[in-house]
Amino acid sequence: MTETIRIPWARPKLFGNEEAMVVDALRSAWISGGPYVQRLERTAAERMQVAEAVAVANGTVALELALRGLGIGPGDEVIVPGFTFVAAANMILSVGATPLYADIDAHSWLLDPDEIDRLATPRTRAVLPVHLYGNVADMDAITSCAKAHDLAVLEDAAEAAFSRFGGKCAGTMGSVGTFSLHATKTITTGEGGLVVTNDDDLARRMRVLRDHGMRQDKRYWHDVVGYNFRLTNLQAAIGCAQLEHLDDILADRRRIHALYRDALQACPGIRLQHFADRVDPVLWVIAVLIEDTDPSRQRARRDRIMAAMLEDGIETRPGFYALSLMPPYDAPDLPHALAASAGVISLPTFLDLTGEQIGYICDRFCHHIRGAG
Repeated sequence: MTETIRIPWARPKLFGNEEAMVVDALRSAWISGGPYVQRLERTAAERMQVAEAVAVANGTVALELALRGLGIGPGDEVIVPGFTFVAAANMILSVGATPLYADIDAHSWLLDPDEIDRLATPRTRAVLPVHLYGNVADMDAITSCAKAHDLAVLEDAAEAAFSRFGGKCAGTMGSVGTFSLHATKTITTGEGGLVVTNDDDLARRMRVLRDHGMRQDKRYWHDVVGYNFRLTNLQAAIGCAQLEHLDDILADRRRIHALYRDALQACPGIRLQHFADRVDPVLWVIAVLIEDTDPSRQRARRDRIMAAMLEDGIETRPGFYALSLMPPYDAPDLPHALAASAGVISLPTFLDLTGEQIGYICDRFCHHIRGAG
């Protein structure tokens, strides 16, 4: 972070009890596994109204654990959006499966359910919708299409913890859901992740895989090849303290979302992310699309605006690169994915952000939109 940044893009908020709980974990000598891990799992599951939550080292291994728990591996295919953070595609490749890249809806920037019918083959085992920027994909349509093709649904809800679709939490509507507990996310443990499911057998399988494949009733006996995906008790203690303030966190994120949307409504040449009527979002970051019919010009304008914002002391982030633009993924060019990749910019979003700061950010952003040419 440069010295010119006065308003960072993200910053975690610690409420005070995090230190006390970490010290308690240290004094108890439970610093690897321990009671805070179980408490984090239990509390998260209760708040999401899901049967099982499995705590893991980070959101990326949460995806890998979910894929391996579903038995997905070499020879299998998994449908994934072409505009997303790369972790989903990386983990599909990591387990030896083949990603099938789907285009996104032009307005929500989330997986287009119609793509499932277009892409599914006899080898396809799962669809992996990624809920971006606090938004939730059309899970009614996705689960219906998945059922027609006998596909598991693995939700990546890293950016949409506690967002709801039709009253249900993101990550709880498919076969399995994954979350990140990174420092920028809604609830943080520094690094960390969760896998949630209503399938007791799947949860038991994932707990075994998380701990080296060791049987839970027979120490040092391994029926399957496993992994060390465990979360430490110290990290879990931070998460438990965060969950004590969950209602305050959700209220603050909704406050920030409302202030941004009001301030940006009249800004010319942009489009806000569309949230369907059935979505009750919990904002991860505010994301805006800079409109332009030419992707190269669109990307250049977006980058100029980001540079100008930085001169104003405001840190911003671009949208994710479409997977087709990066060499490892061998993905086809998908028009809506490319447009989002070229035009999305995200503005500072963190719990201590004031209305005055949001007003300044939006004033400078709209000024630079008008001058970007």
